[in-house]
Amino acid sequence: MSLKRTLVGIIRSMEGTSDRAKDPKMKTRYYNLSRDKAWDEISSLMKKIPGYKVLHEVPSVGEITMEKRTTFGRTLDITVTLIQVTPVRTAVDIYSASKGSLGDLGANYRIILQLFDIIDKKLSRYKVTGE
Repeated sequence: MSLKRTLVGIIRSMEGTSDRAKDPKMKTRYYNLSRDKAWDEISSLMKKIPGYKVLHEVPSVGEITMEKRTTFGRTLDITVTLIQVTPVRTAVDIYSASKGSLGDLGANYRIILQLFDIIDKKLSRYKVTGE
């Protein structure tokens, strides 16, 4: 992680992905799967990740809310959102925010990259590249 991300993290306590993200690592991910199939895969995957606690799932909306405690005792609230783009393509976005004051020193950024890495490995054969 760059020094710039750490410095931004001094004052910033949230991070999220989107189609318009300047950082290519923070762009929305696309998978050639129906939302229902992607939901089944990602939902079961999120429940198996050590250190993360799935708090709530809303399949009809495509949201999974989770919680993770950092090594410094802070709590991160994480939302994984699945959006059906076409009948056979699903977009995945992740939002992470720290509870408490001050920044997160880039923890939310690292968490999002870690979760995308886990999802990308599981769904590698369905991942759309060059989007």
